Amino acid sequence: MNSCFRSADILLPNKDIDKHKWAVVACDQYTSQEDYWHNVENIVRDEPSTLNIIYPEVYLGKDDNRIQNIQDKMVSYMNNGIIEDSIKDGFVLVERTSEAGTRLGLVGVIDLEAYDFTPGTNALIRATEGTIASRIPPRLRIRENALLECSHVMVLIDDKSQQLIEPLYDMKESLDCIYDMDLMMNGGHLRGFRIDGDEAQQVNELLVKMEKESGGFFLAVGDGNHSLATAKTHWLNVKATLSEDGRENHPARYALVELVNLHSPALFFEPIHRVLFNVDMNDVYHGFIESLNKQNIPYSEGDDIVFIDNDEEKHLKLFNEDGRIPLDILQSYLDCYLQIHNNSSIDYVHGEDAVRELAKKDHNCGILLGSIDKDTLFPAIAAGGVLPRKTFSMGEAYEKRYYVECRKIQK
Repeated sequence: MNSCFRSADILLPNKDIDKHKWAVVACDQYTSQEDYWHNVENIVRDEPSTLNIIYPEVYLGKDDNRIQNIQDKMVSYMNNGIIEDSIKDGFVLVERTSEAGTRLGLVGVIDLEAYDFTPGTNALIRATEGTIASRIPPRLRIRENALLECSHVMVLIDDKSQQLIEPLYDMKESLDCIYDMDLMMNGGHLRGFRIDGDEAQQVNELLVKMEKESGGFFLAVGDGNHSLATAKTHWLNVKATLSEDGRENHPARYALVELVNLHSPALFFEPIHRVLFNVDMNDVYHGFIESLNKQNIPYSEGDDIVFIDNDEEKHLKLFNEDGRIPLDILQSYLDCYLQIHNNSSIDYVHGEDAVRELAKKDHNCGILLGSIDKDTLFPAIAAGGVLPRKTFSMGEAYEKRYYVECRKIQK
């Protein structure tokens, strides 16, 4: 019997590749800061890099043949030995050091048959936020003809007793260190250790035990909800073409992820802020106040929600008795506002500094949000739903997962 999270065959760049240039941050970061990605391009230049096999979302909607180039580069990297088989039926123990401290993770695969992003599902692996259907097709166009996946997905396990990942880290000196690198663009430092053979089997056995004790809700997707929803959609498309036997171990049935303990002291839940474009901040703010009054939601000055532009700030604290978090109330209002003001748009931004910089520009409105208590995450989802989209981020943008490991998703 296998757990829904398990060992896998994992690919890595060969030992001669400059790992500093190889690893780049998750594609869904810095989506309104094209300069960031230009700086990454200047660092990488013509060297092998995951930049060439992922699609930074800042470029979505531009007709630049990027998808075909990504798929071609994957084939080239495999054929030329840039990426090679490194771990057979094993895991990578990850040590990520940043300003937040040392965050540990375990890279393996999840069984997409055990994952469902539908709100209220009873699947073993569940989404933490609502899935926006329109965000899947662009990602699907990449995955459906891709030889490889290179994942930025981080999945959470509620392991208060620290029985899974932390004991592996305690024995790291006896493990093979397979990469050790400084990450570009203020990303900190990253080390990876090989877990295979008997050690991997012991981890698999422990995972089966923990899954049985989970009560039917084992893992929650922390980062990369839409990427994982895309992998699921792709698998359902592939699955429909296969026989029952062919479905059992097809590589598209699985998705590469990093598993992280929810209770890691270096794992912080940072709020994901909002920036509105082509709006008047006072109009947005007073419209929100009117919405609160209509719903009889009391408010005062505070730091739950802060509206800013290049001239002023307006601070609010909400007092809501039905248990809705402030962001839920705000996002419902913003969705209605943007339907009416269809010349305006929104972006979801990691990091207060980035929001403040964007808010300095005319006709922009930044909205800063307070963070949520991460201990409420699993109970809230188990109660039967998902949080509002883009509720939280696990760390600042530069602390997100950097692409390193790859895996074949075609036979």
